[in-house]
Amino acid sequence: MRSPVKWLQGMTAAAVLAATGVGAADAQQFSGDPIKVGILHSLSGTMAISETTLKDAMLMLIDEQNKKGGLLGRKLEPVVVDPASDWPLFAEKARELISQDKVAAVFGCWTSVSRKSVLPVFKELDSILFYPVQYEGEESERNVFYTGAAPNQQAIPAVDYLMNEGVERWVLEGTDYVYPRTTNKILEAYLKAKGVAAEDIKINYTPFGFSDWQTEVSAIKDFGSAGKKTAVVSTVNGDANVPFYKELANQGVAAEDIPVVAFSVGEEELAGIDTGPLVGHLAAWNYFESIDTSENNDFISKWKTFIGDDKRVTNDPMEAHYIGFNMWVKAVEKAGTTDPDKVIDAMVGVAVPNLTGGYSAMMPNHHITKPVFIGEIQDDGQFQVVWQTPGLVPGDAWSDYLPESKPLISDWRAPMSCGNFNTDTGKCGGAGETAAAAN
Repeated sequence: MRSPVKWLQGMTAAAVLAATGVGAADAQQFSGDPIKVGILHSLSGTMAISETTLKDAMLMLIDEQNKKGGLLGRKLEPVVVDPASDWPLFAEKARELISQDKVAAVFGCWTSVSRKSVLPVFKELDSILFYPVQYEGEESERNVFYTGAAPNQQAIPAVDYLMNEGVERWVLEGTDYVYPRTTNKILEAYLKAKGVAAEDIKINYTPFGFSDWQTEVSAIKDFGSAGKKTAVVSTVNGDANVPFYKELANQGVAAEDIPVVAFSVGEEELAGIDTGPLVGHLAAWNYFESIDTSENNDFISKWKTFIGDDKRVTNDPMEAHYIGFNMWVKAVEKAGTTDPDKVIDAMVGVAVPNLTGGYSAMMPNHHITKPVFIGEIQDDGQFQVVWQTPGLVPGDAWSDYLPESKPLISDWRAPMSCGNFNTDTGKCGGAGETAAAAN
């Protein structure tokens, strides 16, 4: 079956309007060629469990914007591609979107390895990527806007919460790629700075799509049997979470004994799991579907109507796309053009409503302000918020807990225009990343 987007290409304007449900009365509001918006999310492979919903969310946001009159008087047209959880293919598909489809911006990627795969393409072709997922930090690129959480907006607050709950022993369990490794490097340094002994920290990695969790969960149980309260900080990603949580339940690892706090498990991932045995385990995010605000209730209602399924859930990266998309719309309107250079300059300082109450703003380091929530898994697959920050937390691109990052700041406004300005040397590193960040 052909992609709906490819199907639209080559049709007359009238046929496109008829096929997409835009009537003659609505057609008067659009003039000029459509503004194309790239959607770069895995619709197959190990990450499809998480990313397919983000594609659907973007289609909804674009549809809603077209109902409002489009952008600059022009219709928005989604261009959807499937990089299939294949990291090099992300770069190929990004180049295709920018060079061939001439998209004005791209909303996409989930894993950090996919994001790092596309970075050279966005820099070379001077386009814009909105990245909607929590990540390890240690990066600030001119062509990227990071609408997911930096470590100080998710990982650090989660550890602080568990420390306040009496946790003294720590299992840092992750999928073997850049996000878990760098996040755990930061967390290990943070824990040691808080006085945690090296022998009270266990770090373990498994491959993408890992399914045989018996040995790993047994090791977690053994580590937690030393007489100190133990917790698991999980950066396990993608569909490996399903057998991981099933094995935790099989081996009787209950939340009251060894709580698990996850950074990559939300409502969408829990939709495919029997959550009964997982009640009480935790996740740290900047959004939960269960948060009761008028903005969130409206978003959920529109989502269920758009997708035609009352059982489909919302989650944190969807809200990140909601924020990023609305920021992009506002910046384009402010700039009066979709020209990437002008939009990039216009983005800093843009503030839009988030779904949890209040506004999120784009900062000079291309990260945003976000609240942080800790939620407990409920037996219906939703989360009950048990803790939250008193206000919005600004995203920190460079961790204060890594020696090579501590002196670095990011400010993409003129005259600095630098992603890694070293306050010790007074010089810009010349790119958005340090060598250590690529490990």
